[in-house]
Amino acid sequence: MIDYGILRLVWWALLGTLLIGFAILDGFDLGAAVLHPFVARSDAERRQTLNAIGPVWEGNQVWLILGGGAIFAAFPALYAVSFSGFYLAMFLVLLGLILRPVAITYRSKLEALGWRRAWDWIFFVSGFVPALLFGVAFGNVLLGAPFRFDDQLNVVYEGNLFGLLSPFALLAGLVSLSMITLQGATWLATKTEGPVAFRAKLAGWLAAIVLLAAFTYAGYWGSETIDGYVLTSAVDPSGPSNPLAKTVAREAGAWKAAYEARPWTLAAPAAAYFGALVAMLALAFSAPLVAFIGSSLAVGGVVATAGFTLFPFLLPSSADPNHSLTLWDASSSQRTLTLMLAAVIVFLPIVLAYTAWIYNTLRGPVTEARVADKDDYPY
Repeated sequence: MIDYGILRLVWWALLGTLLIGFAILDGFDLGAAVLHPFVARSDAERRQTLNAIGPVWEGNQVWLILGGGAIFAAFPALYAVSFSGFYLAMFLVLLGLILRPVAITYRSKLEALGWRRAWDWIFFVSGFVPALLFGVAFGNVLLGAPFRFDDQLNVVYEGNLFGLLSPFALLAGLVSLSMITLQGATWLATKTEGPVAFRAKLAGWLAAIVLLAAFTYAGYWGSETIDGYVLTSAVDPSGPSNPLAKTVAREAGAWKAAYEARPWTLAAPAAAYFGALVAMLALAFSAPLVAFIGSSLAVGGVVATAGFTLFPFLLPSSADPNHSLTLWDASSSQRTLTLMLAAVIVFLPIVLAYTAWIYNTLRGPVTEARVADKDDYPY
């Protein structure tokens, strides 16, 4: 078998890859929903935005399922703590994701103006709520979640939904919302034409400015004023999974020190800044595909920044730092990780090849004239 410590590190990287894949692909679906009432004003224009994501959103959402499944199978302790402690927040995210297909489908059932406007705003909510709460969740991970384990390793969560809405967590939510809105704007600029594409470019500019400002402020706040978490005892990367077999301390400047100890990780925030600036320039020079690539790079950089900041922690504990979860003590068995890795090696290339084929097949803009044919564009 592969060394246990290496397997854990590989699965940490795979989990990050799945989250980045979800943020890039389903991110533009959520971003298009956020922008839907603003960049599209007539019924024909709103049908453009719906049909720009209509054929692909279901496949994109699979990346979220893969990410959740990877957490469940590779890091079960993380799954148990996060999905139980953040239950109400997760429920709101799930509700938003459920509303998306309902809004897309039911909007086209009747032609009444009031009916369609109502579903347009429900569609907006289905993008806004998950986009915001995903960032709030990451903000709380950086702050530490109020959980601990009892003597039987049962999870005791001491927080509530409103406790998650701290100022820093809401700032992280703004980073996520602006990032996903930028992703949606660049996608709509790529997939539509006319007034919708023009307004999407303007919205993308605004979202990029907000993203750069919020990301910068969040980085300063997190590195200078928030206590981070550091391991204060030796950890065996190949040892048994026991979240109570270590000691952890909260220290001022710990998150900043993590980057000083591993300077190469600064590539992540650098990619976020560079990608956002590329997206802005490309939108200004009417190169929407380049803008989408730049926005995707920014998304990957933001998500990777959070992961590198936390490493090796998966979910710190603010209730008892010694009970924090790391990739070294919250994973499944060596055999489980090995079997899962074999499955990933076989099936992930198939998923990627199929996804590439779908996007190549569906390439080309969704124009206002073409959506008039409901046989090709049903929404």
